[in-house]
Amino acid sequence: MGTASFDHHFGISARVSEISKNLSPKLDFSSVKFPSRVEYCGLYLSPSSAVCSSSKEWRGQANAVDESGEVATPILDTIESPKHLKNLSSKELKQLAVEMRSELSTVMSKSKKAFKASLAVVELTVAIHYVFRSPVDKILWDVEEHTYPHKLITGRRSLVKMHRQTTELSDSTRRSVSIYDPIGAGHGCNSISAGLGMAVARDIKGQRERVVAVISNETTMAGQVYEAMGNAGYLDSNMIVILNDSRNSLHPKLEEAPETPINPLSTTLSKIQSSIFFRRFRELAKVLTKRIGRGMHEWAAKVDEYARGLLGPPGSTLFEELGLYYIGPVDGHNIEDLICVLKEVSSLDSSGPVLVHVITREDQVVEVERDQTPEVSNPLQEGIVDRRTLTDFFVEALVSEAERDDTVVAVHAGMGMEASLELFKNSFPDRFFDVGMAEQHAVTFSAGLSCGGLKPFCIIPSTFLQRAYDQVVHDVDRQKIPVRFVISSAGLVGSNGPTHCGAFDITFMSCLPNMVVMAPSDEVELVHMVATAAQIDDRPVCFRYPRGAVSRISNALRYGVPIELGKGRVLVEGKDIALLGYGSMVQNCLRAQSLLSKLGVEVTVADARFCKPLDIKLVRELCKNHSFLITIEEGSIGGFGSHVAQFLSLDGQLDAGIKWRPITLPDAYIERASPQVQLAQAGLSGNHIAATALSLLGRTREALLLMC
Repeated sequence: MGTASFDHHFGISARVSEISKNLSPKLDFSSVKFPSRVEYCGLYLSPSSAVCSSSKEWRGQANAVDESGEVATPILDTIESPKHLKNLSSKELKQLAVEMRSELSTVMSKSKKAFKASLAVVELTVAIHYVFRSPVDKILWDVEEHTYPHKLITGRRSLVKMHRQTTELSDSTRRSVSIYDPIGAGHGCNSISAGLGMAVARDIKGQRERVVAVISNETTMAGQVYEAMGNAGYLDSNMIVILNDSRNSLHPKLEEAPETPINPLSTTLSKIQSSIFFRRFRELAKVLTKRIGRGMHEWAAKVDEYARGLLGPPGSTLFEELGLYYIGPVDGHNIEDLICVLKEVSSLDSSGPVLVHVITREDQVVEVERDQTPEVSNPLQEGIVDRRTLTDFFVEALVSEAERDDTVVAVHAGMGMEASLELFKNSFPDRFFDVGMAEQHAVTFSAGLSCGGLKPFCIIPSTFLQRAYDQVVHDVDRQKIPVRFVISSAGLVGSNGPTHCGAFDITFMSCLPNMVVMAPSDEVELVHMVATAAQIDDRPVCFRYPRGAVSRISNALRYGVPIELGKGRVLVEGKDIALLGYGSMVQNCLRAQSLLSKLGVEVTVADARFCKPLDIKLVRELCKNHSFLITIEEGSIGGFGSHVAQFLSLDGQLDAGIKWRPITLPDAYIERASPQVQLAQAGLSGNHIAATALSLLGRTREALLLMC
């Protein structure tokens, strides 16, 4: 190991310890008065432990790589629970953060899982667990994407590293899995509400544990956050909210927003704001001004608000108005500053709700040596050149509609945006609106666009549409406003598990009186349904499609042809049994038909297309020509199959002797796994459908053999 030194013309004397060639590429001068980001030869320089000394000394940090190619993590190897952080020195905490980031970067480089958001909160996670006593103190995370550093130091390191070999991960951030997770982290915006509930319960029971809720920029787009903050300010319970500002702004248009500055002045002010002396002095001043009277308290409050608004970043007074004591901004990559502020914040027993504004960056990837083992090709993907997704086809069809009709607009909501949507955004920048995690607003905003004479396509992933259901009911369906809901990521979603699974949209959309509910069986049908939705202007309509690549590309059309409402179709005709599929499950029905034909069973496969209005003529024909009818859908109980059953019952078909069986998602949450494994667990694979048919025909032995 060698040491290099250099002097810069700004007057810095820097020493760099050369541990290895794998050094992170960022330089952060957050504690001195000159440009905050300078890059030198790919080295990551950070302030040394002597941050309060007069000399501006900087030290490079890097991780060694052992002979096996693994990143050496000597300190992280000793951490099995958060209590092992308590005895680490400042220098060791910094090195621990470097090792955690290196390990996450290694996992990220070998998997498809999004660890980038977690890389931004490594130092913050270390500081939180160093200051607070988890699991006695309650630490709540808003979104699971931020929790991987938390998992590394709470006994789940091996599960995080599983991402190297597989997309499966049995662990998630929820209270039934780990004592360090007081409540599950899902879509975001729930942590303050849940944390406030825990804080109030603590106060009623006379206990003293701390409650810490970590939120992010995306979270601040959701209305529940401000509802919770307002209630927290009113109840005045002692809790800490940490805003992880990884985009350096609360401004929705980041490219136009100024960066929130981190400098010695802001750091000093944050430490003063969080200090016990200052906060007690502030409380004492409030008491004295109230006793003096004559409007002194109101005058002093205005001066305090003006001063804090002047010194703080834009938007900071919003939190004060909601009743949270604002502290910040704080450098989220300076462990010593974070520990200093969090210790002060946690030291008062009756401080009320506090918000600590932490600035982090997501571009913290550490370059690590890649494994030189040659990749083994996947035989399932050989010969497949085009791995396009259904979203690609949807966007192309929507662009075609927008070219023909200048009233077509797109509204997107949810966590992140699929890259395919950039095509529409770039083609029609003035007709594309991404509102982020504000699904309720997106729905009512779309209703307003429609009332204004436009044709909005409201694009929301199935699992996120659940949050806007009240708006769908009252602001759209009850008023028969023609909003076109595009429900993406419908059904099972593989490695994202139950958090992002779109299991319920068929059920909760099809029960609405005015809603047209449909689902395409392939990419060609999807293009047709885009055209169909564009033509419906007297009621709301929705259609769903699953996540993932299209394995067999058809000759997809550029322009769709509107489908007759409530009109299904027969794909294959047989006489023994009828399979009525809905949406993507039609493809699995065709696979089952292929299996059954080899066993001498003649199967009819029909594509329902519509759940509502249901093609009752098609259902009657299937019942008339077959003794057995199976409905198949990738949705929960109460969806398409229930609508078919309702019709069969009222139409007397069940009395006439038709034997009907529904195949739906099970009445349970399916944990993360590969899509094929999830389909098998749900009983929705081609083999499962064929086995169900054989069982109805009394051929139980053959059904069992199909399941082997």
